[in-house]
Amino acid sequence: MSSRTLPLLFINLGGEMLYILDQRLRAQNIPADKAKKVMNDIITTMFNKKFLEELFKPQELYSKKALRTVFDRLAHASIMRLNQASMDKLYDLMTMAFKYQVLLCPRPKDILLVSFNHMDAIKDFVKDTPSILSQVDETYRQLIEMYTPLSSGDFQLIRQTLLIFFQDMHIRVSIFLKDKVQNSNGRFVLPTSGPVPHGTQVPGLIRMFSCTGEEVNRLQFNNGGSYTSATREGSFEIFGDRVTKLGTNMYSVSRPVETHMSGTSKNSAQHTKVNAAPNPLAKEELNLLAKLMGGLEVQKPGNADSGFRVNLFATDEEEEEALISRPDELSYGVINIQATKGNAELAKIMGEFTESGDQSPSASSKGDDLLAMMDGL
Repeated sequence: MSSRTLPLLFINLGGEMLYILDQRLRAQNIPADKAKKVMNDIITTMFNKKFLEELFKPQELYSKKALRTVFDRLAHASIMRLNQASMDKLYDLMTMAFKYQVLLCPRPKDILLVSFNHMDAIKDFVKDTPSILSQVDETYRQLIEMYTPLSSGDFQLIRQTLLIFFQDMHIRVSIFLKDKVQNSNGRFVLPTSGPVPHGTQVPGLIRMFSCTGEEVNRLQFNNGGSYTSATREGSFEIFGDRVTKLGTNMYSVSRPVETHMSGTSKNSAQHTKVNAAPNPLAKEELNLLAKLMGGLEVQKPGNADSGFRVNLFATDEEEEEALISRPDELSYGVINIQATKGNAELAKIMGEFTESGDQSPSASSKGDDLLAMMDGL
């Protein structure tokens, strides 16, 4: 498992979240000033300096439940509110979109180009707000500093870590189904055509050399696909053409997006196992959530007119039906952490992590360490 994966996971999922929210704000005809405030508030919180300092420290990935809690809080960092079913759908779309992008990256290193595509779009969202723009530019610098020196092996480990995180997620998404890049069981279809990765050649030729390095024979074989020569490499700088379209906004063309549970008994068992298993990184996860308390502040609307609700479904009835029909094993059991009740709610999470019987000294001290940290925020 790579200890450098978390920043890429957070930034790419955050970018997908912003794409979806931007599309829904426009679809529901939310006034431009309110829509802009929502986007600016979320991006400001997402690129909070203290939060990024914690995010970019080498560390293992946190559990799905912990990350979902962070994104639930991030989505409510402004005057917009989402009901449980809409938040579930938002997170499903975010995770499946990024999973698809990771699977289709020609090279592991191209995950960084996907991240830059998300960053470029985020930068465009706040192009008229210099203070937020400087936060985004600083994140570019940190990404370049951390990831451009890494080897191909390092990026392969990052890719494997991401795929392990996503491996039990098989939510069907209407856009992917209509484009025939996802099967009815929720698994993606990998292409056997198109350009090969940069720095490689079209498969189909075997060359044999003598012990002196002289080519002595060539054999051709059927590669089973319709591959073309590699395109030029995308830019890994702050500005430049990324070349790949992975990570760009697939909601820029308005079309309805639905999600459906794949729902096989095997997948259900896998989800149950993932959610129920005790997490050996509980202390680190909870410390992250505690440190986020200073940066991910949920804003409460000052009056009834200032706040509004966004629905990711066509109607309220569909939203209610989705909440009722969602399988229990796909519920993340998100706990909304309010700053005024942080100690009790984080202690509740602590109880969930230790209820399996982990009574080691380190486990019993986790709550005390966390509460002490909370008192300092």
